[in-house]
Amino acid sequence: MRPRSIVFDLFGDYIRYRGGAARLRTLTALMDCFGVGDSTVRVAVARLRKEGWFDAHKDGRETFYALNSRSLQMLDEGRDRIFNRVREQWDRQWYMVIYSVPETERSVRDRVRKDLAWLGFGPLASSTYICPHDRLQRIAEHFADEPAVRLNLLTCQSNGLAVDRDMAARCWDLDTLNADYNQFLATYEPRMVKYRHGELRPKDALVERMQLTYDYRKFPFRDPDLPAELLPERWSGRRAHDMFIEAHDLLQQPAEEYFDELASA
Repeated sequence: MRPRSIVFDLFGDYIRYRGGAARLRTLTALMDCFGVGDSTVRVAVARLRKEGWFDAHKDGRETFYALNSRSLQMLDEGRDRIFNRVREQWDRQWYMVIYSVPETERSVRDRVRKDLAWLGFGPLASSTYICPHDRLQRIAEHFADEPAVRLNLLTCQSNGLAVDRDMAARCWDLDTLNADYNQFLATYEPRMVKYRHGELRPKDALVERMQLTYDYRKFPFRDPDLPAELLPERWSGRRAHDMFIEAHDLLQQPAEEYFDELASA
């Protein structure tokens, strides 16, 4: 796990629910559980503060790092995508985004593609992305402050389910994604017995829960939560999500015990 990711996960799963701020030495003690040294922690949090993700202040000789509106919004959006997967009935409507960005704004164009993918849209053609869920208002709001981005937002329908399935297969690499879900299940399903019986020590539960989240959170970036009609046979995504939620809940109490022990030391 990268130090940067560990810091965000600590804030997202623990610190935000305990006032939203933590002492540097608390972060250092927590990061030590993952083999991250003191100097690396200092560099990581200093860079994140410089990038605008955290605020910092001094209280005597102590340095505190705190969430701000930007990081809270990012954590809220990420948590929603990770924990609240879409399972609604599909009305066979597609929601389409056609964008244009000047050639001189290449970095903006790259960011548009990444943001569309994060919001669950897949590339059907050049500058054309589609999604089976109505997120057009979110798209409009997301790019409202991007004057270089011009959007056309459309609602459409194909000629039939066979066409829908073909479009989905062109937009997303579902076979590779399903194989990765199966690998995730193969890694964590054998551990569920220990989780259910509370056999992990608090420190081990904290580390295990962080690794679990780290391994699972890549999927919402890649999985658009397609309706069942568009998924390949023997799809493992929903089983993987249900197992993740159960494991994350089972490890919560011992992990929080260890977190609070370190934070109060």
